[in-house]
Amino acid sequence: MKLAFAIALGASMVLSACAPKPAIKKEPGPAPSAPPAAAPASGAPPVTEVASFVLHPAYPGFRAQMIEKHKLDGAALDKAFGAYKPEQRVLDAITRPAEAKPWHQYRKIFVTAERVALGVKFWDERADEVKRAADLYGVDPEMVVAIIGVETKYGAIQGKWPVLATLGTLAFDYPPRSPFFRAELEQFLLMTRELELDPTVPVGSYAGAMGAGQFMPSSYRAYARDGDADGHRDLWTDWDDITASVANYFKQAGWDRGALVVVPAALRDGATEPARANALTKVTAGELRSAFVFSDGVADSAPALYVSLETEQGTRVHFIGLNNFWVITRYNRSPLYAMAAHELAREIVAAREAAADAARRAAAAAMPPVG
Repeated sequence: MKLAFAIALGASMVLSACAPKPAIKKEPGPAPSAPPAAAPASGAPPVTEVASFVLHPAYPGFRAQMIEKHKLDGAALDKAFGAYKPEQRVLDAITRPAEAKPWHQYRKIFVTAERVALGVKFWDERADEVKRAADLYGVDPEMVVAIIGVETKYGAIQGKWPVLATLGTLAFDYPPRSPFFRAELEQFLLMTRELELDPTVPVGSYAGAMGAGQFMPSSYRAYARDGDADGHRDLWTDWDDITASVANYFKQAGWDRGALVVVPAALRDGATEPARANALTKVTAGELRSAFVFSDGVADSAPALYVSLETEQGTRVHFIGLNNFWVITRYNRSPLYAMAAHELAREIVAAREAAADAARRAAAAAMPPVG
């Protein structure tokens, strides 16, 4: 896959069946640059009002970097970035993430009877792919299933935002995380060159994540795997590739198959939650025992962090997150996300086992009596 970047811009997308055409309307032509608009009612920062990214003040520097560092074609870049402009709705969306909700509201989004049933159905239908990926990479199969369920409802909600437009907006007009998204925009251009994709075509989330597993461009390049050895890494529709890539992501992050994820905990009488730099600050289980009571089965030397979740009654429940909990947060750096994915995985396993037991009982009842 060594076609020139300029040629790739006009080429048909290898994954055209899995990535629909961009949902943002293309502008008819360039217009003079304009200053940033007034702050929108959402409280998000305003985008720079230009007719296309090529007129954005931040674009020339980025363009020069891509040409010098990666030998990308300037005309091809102009054609791609000329197709879109900064989108205010991207900034509106990223300033109100679901992770800002309290636990009792967040959980209701992802751990639902519908999503559990869909997880059982997905696992049953994709049992070979799930087992192959889980065994190859040493990951618990229910975790592979749960992540795809949390991320895209088993491929049903992969996003319709043109990735070039979302990453361009966040790279150039979202100061709080501009360096991160600028790097992801760079990785996206390299990814599309490697995969021989027209960079104006791939779609994903409002943050630039793609496919059934919602990989950011840097993760796509680093962790995507060709699970069926067909010469492509298609994370939109190829379930061998999708399950293998999710499992590989967890393996590379340090997943320990069969190990505990979290254990329940309770604050000791008179104790308060220990101070920490952030919700994912790790210490050791032994250090947390002075404030929390939890299972003696967790070694004092085990890396751990405490999880404090708000209930609907306004109280808080506590857990001790272990190595595998930390690994889930490498996928999304939120303890709410990790807990939701873990709980969804457990409920899918329970529902699948219950269905299997019911089927066995029904089969036994249908057998004619002996003698």
